[in-house]
Amino acid sequence: MVEKSIPTTVYFYAQTDDFAEFSNFAPFGVAMEGQWWRTVEHFFQAQKFLDISYRERIRAAIKPKDAKALGMTRRVPLREDWEEIKDQIMLDAVRVKFQTHEQPRQLLLSTRTARIVENAPMDAYWGCGPDGQGLNRLGQILMQVRQELALD
Repeated sequence: MVEKSIPTTVYFYAQTDDFAEFSNFAPFGVAMEGQWWRTVEHFFQAQKFLDISYRERIRAAIKPKDAKALGMTRRVPLREDWEEIKDQIMLDAVRVKFQTHEQPRQLLLSTRTARIVENAPMDAYWGCGPDGQGLNRLGQILMQVRQELALD
């Protein structure tokens, strides 16, 4: 098996990208809070709300883009502590995804020390944003999870 060389920066975003498995939309479910969630996106979006029936509606969404759309509504009130807890929720879900699924775990570990960037042009918090200067919090979380997995 020929190992492909890993660039110093790994970009991911679309489902057709080389590292699409890193996306929260990738079809790797997670068991969180006693339930199975189709994707990290489903789990993350549902956590924005305390309304149990609305969370279940998000969990039942067929596609991650539908879960995201439901999570973007403001007709249902966001939990008051959302801004304080969202990074930890993302970290917990991403960690479970890569602990659960061998193929994306091996891909993540194969990036070794490369910088990982969510090339999300419309998201300057989780991704790099339109100018590449975003916070890239999801990329940072992936690098943290990679480091934790490498120590196991």
